[in-house]
Amino acid sequence: MKFASFATTIVLSFQGIQGFTVSNGVGSSRSLKMSSSAEKVSVETETSAGDYEISPEFGGAMKKVTGALAGVVGGTSLESPLKYFCNEYFTACDKANQDGADVSPTTASENMMNALQYGMKFGMEDKFTFGVTHKAMRGDAENEDGNTVDYYKFGCDFFKPAIDMKRSVLLGEDALQKASKQIEDGENVVFFANHQSEADPQVMSILMEDAGFNKEAADMVYVAGHKVTTDTLAIPFSMGRNLICIHSKKHINADPETKPYKSKQNLLAMNGMLRMKKKGGALIWVAPSGGRDRRDLETGEVPIAPFDQKTIDMFRLLGNKSKVPTHFYSVSMVSYDLCPPPDVIEAGTGEQRNVRYVPVGIKISDELDNVGGVESRHLFTDHAFDVCQEGYNELLVAIKKNEE
Repeated sequence: MKFASFATTIVLSFQGIQGFTVSNGVGSSRSLKMSSSAEKVSVETETSAGDYEISPEFGGAMKKVTGALAGVVGGTSLESPLKYFCNEYFTACDKANQDGADVSPTTASENMMNALQYGMKFGMEDKFTFGVTHKAMRGDAENEDGNTVDYYKFGCDFFKPAIDMKRSVLLGEDALQKASKQIEDGENVVFFANHQSEADPQVMSILMEDAGFNKEAADMVYVAGHKVTTDTLAIPFSMGRNLICIHSKKHINADPETKPYKSKQNLLAMNGMLRMKKKGGALIWVAPSGGRDRRDLETGEVPIAPFDQKTIDMFRLLGNKSKVPTHFYSVSMVSYDLCPPPDVIEAGTGEQRNVRYVPVGIKISDELDNVGGVESRHLFTDHAFDVCQEGYNELLVAIKKNEE
């Protein structure tokens, strides 16, 4: 992958006239001038922010970004969802600022413009291709074909302003410390987690780093479905993560013609994971449900999705095959309201992006007991899920208490 100069160069400044150029794919280009006067740019887009009235400072910054965006994608199918995304993000950052968080209109603008720039570059213009395993791109130019961008930091910097850190919760630090020691000793650790939002990797990193587990947060490997490696806006966030790329069972049958290829890719990914486990010292995060938790439309609550026994059986089998001790923990996550997913599961990519300023939480359980034998493997799966459910309920109570 060559990281040549990006044909779409977005330069944001509040001291004069800004502009950027976007290749139209046939050699010519379009250029945009972005006025420094916020009043000259109007934004017509709906947001889920309700009756919240964004402040003039953040509203003006948002209008500059959406005005620049309109000059590039105006009249296309991308314009409305990207404007919506901008509106959501600036509203969340404004609420954070009003709550005393260290986020400014300039910071919000830079974060959003970076996300749009990287998304257009690697999600559309020169689409980044992930292998069955992917090593996080951290700006190591010598080993990353000239790349100088730390995409891990970019992802954390983007989502942290939207997280209410004062009311967020991390539980199970003793268990996390134990897992860290096991990794340091060359053994493997697997986190069986419920999955609530696209920002879950960033939630894990931000809360773990806040507790002092910086290395573990950065080194963690995520089992990733096809959406986060093919969706235009998700790609740059995924580039900053260590990944094992698979096709989940929920989507592998979406196109029968590609099912053999997807199945082969999954097999290669499992082989890559086995090599990783044989090496030892791996920390792997996986959602055994195969997807994100969904809101109950009748109650409005967000139950965690059941764990798939075959997925958990596979990770236990790979642990045995590796001949390296593997330890299993349940990880409960409360992050749904940060980036609520659609209420209906969609096979494709390009979903509407919501961003809210809310507290989040994670709970690392004690190491899971090895319950159930060969003929009763479901007992281990049931146990892992029950522990995750208990931690989830505990987090909901703790976060609610912090909000009072």
